[in-house]
Amino acid sequence: MRWQGRRQSGNIEDRRGMRVGRGVVGGGIGTVALVLLAMYFGIDPRVVMQGVGTTQVESGTGEPYAESATEAEWREQVAVVLADTEDAWGAVFREMRGEYRQPKLVLFSGAVDSGCGFAEAAMGPFYCSADERVFIDLSFFAELDTRLGAGGDFARAYVIAHEVGHHVQNLLGTSRRVHEMRGRVGEVEGNQLSVRLELQADCYAGLWARHAEAAGVLEPGDAEEALNAASAIGDDTLQRNAGRAVVPDSFTHGSAEQRVRWFRRGFAADGTPACDTFAEADV
Repeated sequence: MRWQGRRQSGNIEDRRGMRVGRGVVGGGIGTVALVLLAMYFGIDPRVVMQGVGTTQVESGTGEPYAESATEAEWREQVAVVLADTEDAWGAVFREMRGEYRQPKLVLFSGAVDSGCGFAEAAMGPFYCSADERVFIDLSFFAELDTRLGAGGDFARAYVIAHEVGHHVQNLLGTSRRVHEMRGRVGEVEGNQLSVRLELQADCYAGLWARHAEAAGVLEPGDAEEALNAASAIGDDTLQRNAGRAVVPDSFTHGSAEQRVRWFRRGFAADGTPACDTFAEADV
C-alpha cells in the first residue's frame, strides 16, 4: 500500500503511556470471557463486559511514551488509513445525501478507559459506539504478524477499515437495532446476529479497499494481505489454533470463508446495499 508521505488524519488521540485507574475488568473466568468474546475485531465491549467485576488496575507510567521505530511507522500508517476512510465514507454518505461524522482513533498501551468501560490490549482492536472511537494497541500488529501469520501493511489497513465499518454501522443505526434484537433472542440466535454484524463490517472494509484501489494507492499483493488477515481471524481458524473443537453455534464473527467472501463482496460493490448481511437468508 502506498501510504508514505500522504495525508494523515487529525482524529488521532495518543494515550500511550497514560495511567488507567479503576475500570471494569474481571478475574478468572471473567477475564477469559472478555478475551475470547471480544477477539479479535469489533464486538461492542459493553456486550461482553456485562456481569464482570470491578477492580483497581494501573496501566502505564504517566511518562511520555517512547515508541520504537516500528511503532512510529505503524502510527503514521494508521493515521493515513484513517484519513483514507474519512475520504471514502465522506463520499459514500454524500451520495446517500447524508453527512459522515468522523470517528476518533485512540492509540493506547496495555489498557484503556473508554466510553464502553475498561479494556485490555488482549481484547484486540475494538470500536466503542458510546464515544464513537476506535481503540487499538499497536502491539496487536505484531501479534497479527507473528502469531496469526497475517502481516503486511494492507493487513493492518484492513484492521482499521473493519473497525471504522462498525462506526458506519453505528451512524446508520444498524448496531442499535442488532443490540435490541439480541436482547429478545437466545444465545445461539444472538451469536448469529453478531456474525452478520461482523461480516457487514468486513464488507464495509472491502468497500473502503475498492476506494483505495480507485485512488491508486494499492500495490500488487495488497488485496491478498487483507484476505489472509480476514481468514486468520475467522472463528473456526481461531478455535482450531487454540486446540478446541470448531463449534459453529459459538461463532460471533464468522468463519474464515465467510469473512473472506464478504470482504470480496465489498471490494466488488458499488455501494452499501451490497453489504446488507441481514437481508441474506444464509451468510
